[in-house]
Amino acid sequence: MLNITRTLAAGLMALALSGVVLAVAVPGPVMAQTAPTQDEAKALALKAADLIAAKGMEEAVKVFNEKGEYNYGEIYVNVIDLDGVWRAYPPRPAGVGQNVLNVKDPDGRMIVQEILAVAKDKGEGWVEYRWMNPTTNKIQPKVTFVKKVPGQDYVAYVGVYK
Repeated sequence: MLNITRTLAAGLMALALSGVVLAVAVPGPVMAQTAPTQDEAKALALKAADLIAAKGMEEAVKVFNEKGEYNYGEIYVNVIDLDGVWRAYPPRPAGVGQNVLNVKDPDGRMIVQEILAVAKDKGEGWVEYRWMNPTTNKIQPKVTFVKKVPGQDYVAYVGVYK
């Protein structure tokens, strides 16, 4: 047994010295242990809008609802149409089709109307409000990047908690 242990240790040392990196296979994407950043939220919202434009809403929603690069931890892609109807909402997919135009945050801010105003007026930008963090189950400040899908009546947005 001692010889096997020494042989294994010597082999691992030789691999380490040769610069070979050992990796453990982990199913699915490996996400950072730190909280996501505003830059990550913006990049994901832009990528989500591109996906909708390229593949259509039906295909994009399938991807947004799966755990992975568009849906992990406290990060997920929301999509509404210009009338304020949810088209993708991964925390509660059953809410798709619901009009959320008059949804307010705990402080009474009309957040969906603000999101739509940014999308219609500028095409993209930031909206700040407070919302329930699904990883902590607490109301927290949130900043969301909004992107109108070019040529379509959809708005993709991704937020991070501060």
